[in-house]
Amino acid sequence: MRIGAITAERGEPLERTTMDTGTEKNLALLRTAYTTLESGDLDACVELLTENFIANLPGLPDPLHGREIWRLGAEAMLEGFPDLKIDVQDMFGADDKVAVRVHFRGTHQGAFQGVEATGRQVSFRSVEIYRVEGDRIAEEWVSPDMIGLMRQIAPVPAGH
Repeated sequence: MRIGAITAERGEPLERTTMDTGTEKNLALLRTAYTTLESGDLDACVELLTENFIANLPGLPDPLHGREIWRLGAEAMLEGFPDLKIDVQDMFGADDKVAVRVHFRGTHQGAFQGVEATGRQVSFRSVEIYRVEGDRIAEEWVSPDMIGLMRQIAPVPAGH
């Protein structure tokens, strides 16, 4: 018997599925969401969310509710970094949840969080968990490295 393989009594490999169909659908949904966001089609992105979408964001005492909350955040990101590139580094799921480790890159070409465009290249990561209901994203828990991002676009002190 080879390590890592399941074999039948006669040494024939057994068929084995690594994920159920629901999990595969959820992973495909999230891949579509990231691709659609990167393309800048926020209307199509919003259609991937449930009507009562819930956003759990670091630093806030309570979750935010609604598709428009998500849209506002996405608009702010795309206004600040219109060439945003999204590299999904890891994605896996179980039941109705999908976990993602993602790397964002772009050029600071517009105002973001009160900081005017610097023209600097930025790179930051996020760990994100999503809950799926049916064929839509119902909830997110995101932990982007906003401190790292803001350090990259912070004004350079006078004299430097």
